Amino acid sequence: MNPSDLALRSPIGTHVLVGKGLVAGALADAERLGCETLQVFVGNPRGWALSPGRPAEDEAFRAATAERGVRTFIHSPYLVNLGSPTPKTYENSVAVLAHNLRRAAEIGAEGVVVHTGSYVDPSGDPQGAADRHAAALTQVREGLLPLLEALGEDGPWLLLEPTAGQGRSLCAGVEDLSAYLEVLEHHPRAGICLDTCHVFAAGAPLDEPGGATATLDRVVEIGGPGRLRLVHANDSKDVRGAFKDRHERIGEGHIGTGAFTELFAHPATAGVPFVLETPGSRDDDNPDIALLKQLRADAHAAAVGAP
Repeated sequence: MNPSDLALRSPIGTHVLVGKGLVAGALADAERLGCETLQVFVGNPRGWALSPGRPAEDEAFRAATAERGVRTFIHSPYLVNLGSPTPKTYENSVAVLAHNLRRAAEIGAEGVVVHTGSYVDPSGDPQGAADRHAAALTQVREGLLPLLEALGEDGPWLLLEPTAGQGRSLCAGVEDLSAYLEVLEHHPRAGICLDTCHVFAAGAPLDEPGGATATLDRVVEIGGPGRLRLVHANDSKDVRGAFKDRHERIGEGHIGTGAFTELFAHPATAGVPFVLETPGSRDDDNPDIALLKQLRADAHAAAVGAP
């Protein structure tokens, strides 16, 4: 399989900054780095302001990425938390997600990544924690189902990204996806973004031979075929099960390169983009994009050579 065919199977890229604009900034940087896919913020990642965008620039970006075959994703702001007990935070979270989904349609992005959120239980009582968890999932349902229903069959995906398990996570790692998808009625526009650092921090055995394969098998078992739409490809500075969200360059952390070769080889990642969020992944001398492309080629070569 030649490089262009491999790119169609599992496009590789990184999160880029808009800076000078979607075309002059984000797309230009992505092309310079050899990206086949990219991810952006469409506003302040640490604020609630709703940036309106510019129709002419949106159209130019949509046309340019379509022409080049560069698949695009939006990451929602870090403040978004559908499980928050603070009414204003919850209301802002719903409004920002609605805005990001609209912006995705305007710029031709395939989906909007959202962290699955957390809840707060100040009492410390186990029953109180259970009640608060249930209430937070009800908020998720009430906030997200109307947004999902409004997307239509051709709208962007809302991509649920499980967290690393820090704090009072609503969905930490793969297993918690079951309850999260259940409250969303397994909506057909609710996809999954699998962050390798997050699921490893939450306990997935990506550092063991066969561990990444088993993890993806479980993702498919829980979500069904085709629900995995994006992989955030990150190594981890911390050991498995540390519940710490600290990304590392590919092969320089505790996950290692073997997991990524397994991920590329798995049928569930056929057509699924891999986006880096590793330290320095936007730097010209960063090796991660080239390394992922090599691991992708190795995975295919091993599959072709298998008896």
